[in-house]
Amino acid sequence: MRIAAVALALMAAAISSARAAEVTFDDTARFLAGMQPSADSPLAALTRDPSWQHHAKFFDGAFAQLEQRQLSKIRSWSDVNLAAPRPTMFYLFSGPDFLYANAFYSKASTYVLGALEPAGAVPDLTRLPRGSVSAALYNVERSLGSILSFSFFITKQMKVDLHANQVNGTLPILYVFLARSGKTIRNVETVALDDKGGVHTGNDNPGPNATRGVRITFAGADGEARTLYYFSTDLSNSGARAAGFLKFCETLGPGNSLLKSASYLLHGGNFTVARDWLLANSATIIQDDSGIPLANYNSRQWRFFPFGRYLGPIGEFPGRYQERYAELFTRAQPIDFGVGYRWRMHESNLLLSVKIPGSEAAPAAETTSSAEPPPKPRPKRQRPAEPVPPPGRFFWFR
Repeated sequence: MRIAAVALALMAAAISSARAAEVTFDDTARFLAGMQPSADSPLAALTRDPSWQHHAKFFDGAFAQLEQRQLSKIRSWSDVNLAAPRPTMFYLFSGPDFLYANAFYSKASTYVLGALEPAGAVPDLTRLPRGSVSAALYNVERSLGSILSFSFFITKQMKVDLHANQVNGTLPILYVFLARSGKTIRNVETVALDDKGGVHTGNDNPGPNATRGVRITFAGADGEARTLYYFSTDLSNSGARAAGFLKFCETLGPGNSLLKSASYLLHGGNFTVARDWLLANSATIIQDDSGIPLANYNSRQWRFFPFGRYLGPIGEFPGRYQERYAELFTRAQPIDFGVGYRWRMHESNLLLSVKIPGSEAAPAAETTSSAEPPPKPRPKRQRPAEPVPPPGRFFWFR
């Protein structure tokens, strides 16, 4: 009897292990995204739950609207205006926003995202209590509410939503965005960077100050393998100097960079390391006015292509109006989509900055707003300078 009991226990453990192995990364991503997992997946049974069906219907509608309103138009804009994109794109202060990284740089083979939020984990959903799955799906919906409606995350809200459940961190959102972007996830692994930018996997321990994140291997419709890195990292001057994140990025550059809804952090003195790194290691930079101030670009090294309309910062970020930016945008080309904090169409600004080949050795010079002669100055509209509000005083936007 005792031997039989042991044998039954071992068999149950083996079955349980095999069952867990059948829950693939891609099936989990599709389930969280409100898309049918593979027919033989253990998650398929959970899709009969009314809460998942409601979740799927909600995401079907929300992502269809977003595709029509913004993402398809951004891809069309990029196809016309980015003639020779680099294989790597960098997106600092990104949160888990693979959605817009992929829309602007759909031809990239390596995506590197960096932000404060931890990667978190996605457990085997078949092992969660029934009510927990429904709550997890609802929290994922809530955490994506702002980016689906406005194009940016409200970080404070996202932190609350994704720390209140067993499915937490940014990884569930990355899963949803990959699945809804038509990608197939092939592998997910945790990675860590030492202070020199070296990559460690598995049981490697680069020390207590390691920069931790995930590496996701995925494929699009063409079947080509691509890589998404997401690292939880402090991009302030002290954090950037101590960590290996920017050193790791440098091994993949120069690349194309995206800055969107970046809290105007690069306007202040506490993020000059990240700002200088972007200017040194980017072949192109796509940004709204919350990114790098125009005054920090050397116009002998960059050409500027403004799109949309510059109305100045929203009220949460006083003192960040740029007179030179306004002058540059008097010659802007129109865009048919909204992006950034001023997310409404015909209110958004987008600046494409392209580094002039061989210009790195150009002597420093006073930056002008364009490679062309500047227009006649207009009356000053500069608002009194104020510091960017710290997290907690206002919503800290992404």
